[in-house]
Amino acid sequence: MAEAPIPRITPPLRLDVETGQHDDGLSAFAPVRPRLFGIAYRMLGSAAEAEDIVQDVWLRWQSTNRSAVENPPAYLATTTTRLCINLAQSAHTRRETYIGTWLPEPVDTSSDPGIGAERGEALKLAVLLLLEKLSPSERAAYVLREAFDYSYRQIADILQIEEANVRQLVSRARKHIADGRRTPVSSSEQQRLLEAFIAAAQKADMAALEGLFAEDVVSTSDGGGIVRAARVPVCGRERVAKFIAAAAHFWNGVTLAQVETNGQAAVLVSRDGVPVAITTIDASAQGIDQIMWILRPSKLAAISKSGQRLGDVSALGPAAA
Repeated sequence: MAEAPIPRITPPLRLDVETGQHDDGLSAFAPVRPRLFGIAYRMLGSAAEAEDIVQDVWLRWQSTNRSAVENPPAYLATTTTRLCINLAQSAHTRRETYIGTWLPEPVDTSSDPGIGAERGEALKLAVLLLLEKLSPSERAAYVLREAFDYSYRQIADILQIEEANVRQLVSRARKHIADGRRTPVSSSEQQRLLEAFIAAAQKADMAALEGLFAEDVVSTSDGGGIVRAARVPVCGRERVAKFIAAAAHFWNGVTLAQVETNGQAAVLVSRDGVPVAITTIDASAQGIDQIMWILRPSKLAAISKSGQRLGDVSALGPAAA
């Protein structure tokens, strides 16, 4: 059953603050904008939708009686969260009709996170994918607590529920994440495994691929029905290795660039200067648990510039030369 829409926000009032005659609210909005985007992106898994939410919050902020708002950052975070909850409810329905498997849209974190990151784990693509299985309120509680360290009391005020209920939401979300994901390896080990995977994939080396994979590895592709991609996840060490080896032609005539997406190493694949894929992995002590192929063009545009800036990665094998 869908959750009820979040009610319209009534800001806390104060009577002792004067707003400058020419203040359009930018001085209060600009410093917290990265955090607002960070909240929205983690809740929605889409940079485009997150930007739309932040723009909506800005327009609402301009039309708000700002002199009556006691705590602008809290008010703006509350507005953002509630708009995201409403949008997430409709997004869930849209994702049910999505062609193929939906993956979160990656964001460039190579130089400036730009998304208000305070705790990086809640930014990883594998975690964002798990968050999609939660209710919007569970997702909001988890993001606010785990990514931005809001207190349970603050989250209760934002969601307009009892603090005890917030603790239950966060607890359920943590359990869901823990059940769906093993303890990840270090960032340096993740990068090493990614490079080894790309090299083995280029050579269609079945033995090397199987040696890198956890027994229950999953390969997921998101083409959005626009480009050719596997419509369902491929599961299991042997099946995934065969699937990757059979697609060895994919690497012909491409250039590879190392990029950083969502705080992790990834590889941007381009053909004739046009980005065609972003590939990244999630790995644990058991090996590579998940391979994610983001192929939908609209999800590649924001990352392509970072790949060109970082340059080709010759260490990844002959296709990067």
